[in-house]
Amino acid sequence: MNSSHPETRFRDPQIDMAHGAGGKASRRLVEGLIAPVLFGARPSYLGDAALVNLDGSTAVAITTDSFVVKPLRFHGGSIGELAVNGTVNDLAVAGARAEALVVSFVLEAGLPTPVLEAELRAMAQAAGRAGVAIVGGDTKVVEHGKADQMYVTTCGIGRPIGGITIAPSSVRPGDRVMISGPIGDHGITILLARGELDLEAELCSDTRSVLPLVEALARAAGPGIRWMRDPTRGGVATSLNELARDCGLAVHLNEESIPVRDTVRGACELLGLDPLHIANEGQFLAVVAPEYADAGLDALRQAPGGQEARMLGEIREQPAATVLITTRYGGSHVIDMLVGDPLPRIC
Repeated sequence: MNSSHPETRFRDPQIDMAHGAGGKASRRLVEGLIAPVLFGARPSYLGDAALVNLDGSTAVAITTDSFVVKPLRFHGGSIGELAVNGTVNDLAVAGARAEALVVSFVLEAGLPTPVLEAELRAMAQAAGRAGVAIVGGDTKVVEHGKADQMYVTTCGIGRPIGGITIAPSSVRPGDRVMISGPIGDHGITILLARGELDLEAELCSDTRSVLPLVEALARAAGPGIRWMRDPTRGGVATSLNELARDCGLAVHLNEESIPVRDTVRGACELLGLDPLHIANEGQFLAVVAPEYADAGLDALRQAPGGQEARMLGEIREQPAATVLITTRYGGSHVIDMLVGDPLPRIC
């Protein structure tokens, strides 16, 4: 194949909102068009960050992300805080500690200066809490009505945490699957902030840096950590389906072990959604070797903010490349990746 004209498999006639939701359409876009053209072939592993060797001996982790959340501010956070935490988290679940961020703003003409200042302060505060420096950036302004007030793009550079190797190929049958806390808080909080649901509830976005939790897990179970991911767009179901596909094994979940707040569960029931498909911005999934699993879970629960960490299930050989859930009634069924875009503009 001529590398200058790589073969593509993307057949959708145009890009729509589902392609940005993190589910099947997003995967189809990345694997069928973006990766073949930019990389020449599908990478062996599409993770949250990439490790780059600068001189054969020095490795750095690098990631980039764009944030287009609507509304800009919501209970528990805002686009500025989200931009910092999301980038720090992508590095953390790749096994790296964020060291520096650069930030790019696309601002809409007419944006009130106090709104911009509030987001800049939110970013500075979030960076301070996460222990990462914002070292540069860029600003562009577009016509009124072209950017929903503001978009934020970040690029983060991190230093690998010693003793951790993240790769789906290292996952083995018998490994345990765990999560750092309740799921679905962020996606449902955004929905409530838009006033699209006739439901009054005390619920906050879970946006935060997960680095302290990842470091706690690494100290207790570093050699046993196989894989990590923060389940943002597409939720837990999409992240675990990507893992199952990449490692060729089955992820078996126990429904009773999945932490979901009553408010999130109730909102999902009203809307016909599955909490496993709802976005999170302050939780992470981990697959850990069985001999390290109990120590790792204990370490998460003892770390600040990790008290509700749970063991969700385990890795098995069959059915291959599938996520299966056992319900509280004893039955089981397949959990697929997110299809469509139930909650647009969440991050």
